[in-house]
Amino acid sequence: MSDEIPVKPAATVMLLRDSSAGLEVFMMRRTTAAAFAGGMYVFPGGKVDAADGEPDSHDAYVVAAIRECYEEAGVLLAVDTDGNMVDDGHEVLAHREAVHDGSVDMRALAAEHGLRLATEALAWVAHWITPKGETARRFDTRFFAAASPAGQDGYHDDNETVASMWVRPADALARGRAGELMLMPPTVANLEFLAAHRTVEDAMEAARQVGTPPCILPKVRIVDGKLVGVAMPGDADYDSLP
Repeated sequence: MSDEIPVKPAATVMLLRDSSAGLEVFMMRRTTAAAFAGGMYVFPGGKVDAADGEPDSHDAYVVAAIRECYEEAGVLLAVDTDGNMVDDGHEVLAHREAVHDGSVDMRALAAEHGLRLATEALAWVAHWITPKGETARRFDTRFFAAASPAGQDGYHDDNETVASMWVRPADALARGRAGELMLMPPTVANLEFLAAHRTVEDAMEAARQVGTPPCILPKVRIVDGKLVGVAMPGDADYDSLP
């Protein structure tokens, strides 16, 4: 059955900012009613749409990351003709719901307001594919990192996401281990990557050094027909699992 589930392209962006406490990343809690990752703390993201670009092209993933960041976090990664990032006072930010429901195209919206999507601001950090048998939905997801525009504040959409916060990666990991935050393996791995860096500049430099990330495909551990865990590449039993 799981072999028949199509793997959909998806993109996620880790918005980063500097604070007095150190590097912080923007995270949101998905509603428990969500068909995928209900109740989990995640980064803004979602599936790649046809309007984002040519199917399977890297550009489509980048545009999808920018669009999802705007839809879910209210932060638009776009620049004006002078190369300045959009701030909260710009009229373009009034179209969040229209982009979310698909009635307004992200690229067309930017062009209408004399803006350009800041695709160069995103660095591809990680590449994960949902394992077979874990959920009824599977995604081929590219994770990007980007410095959050100084003139914009992120906030959840109160629909697909019901809470949001800026948090130090190390603190999010600690809260995950304590059972306070529900985190998926890709989220944990990317938080660990971020936790190694003190500033946005350091994290973005490291992100750009990644180049093309290896594709990570976890496998599920099933005993007596029940899912009991997830194996990662490098685990002793990974190669023996179907």
